[in-house]
Amino acid sequence: MKIKIINKSKHQLPSYATPLSAGMDLRANLDCDIKLEPLQRKLIPTGLYIALPEGYEAQIRPRSGLALKSGITLLNTPGTIDADYRGEIGVIMINLSNEIFTVKDGDRIAQMVIARHEHTTWEEADALDSTDRGAGGFGHTGTK
Repeated sequence: MKIKIINKSKHQLPSYATPLSAGMDLRANLDCDIKLEPLQRKLIPTGLYIALPEGYEAQIRPRSGLALKSGITLLNTPGTIDADYRGEIGVIMINLSNEIFTVKDGDRIAQMVIARHEHTTWEEADALDSTDRGAGGFGHTGTK
């Protein structure tokens, strides 16, 4: 699938790290370093603008290495970029560690997954079909 992209950053286009990767790395596009204090969140620009086809979204997800090694993750995860959005892709990063984390220009800060989605229409009903699970949720299967 081809997707139109405008790259106003100083960096390469998002790309897959391996042939079977689901997500493409997004990089910070900064004029100066950004420090994230513990529990602080900031919107990090990427310099990228995309035009997705109808029926698709771009999901912005955390990078597992940043989460494990540095306690850095994303808010609103996965973030959704709709097919009709034409603004700059921004990444909402948060520091869940006890240490200051510095985001530098060109750092890989998130991954973007292109996913198909469906629109739905609601069909109101008086009852739903029954299942073995029923209304069980939030740990209903136990811990062992």
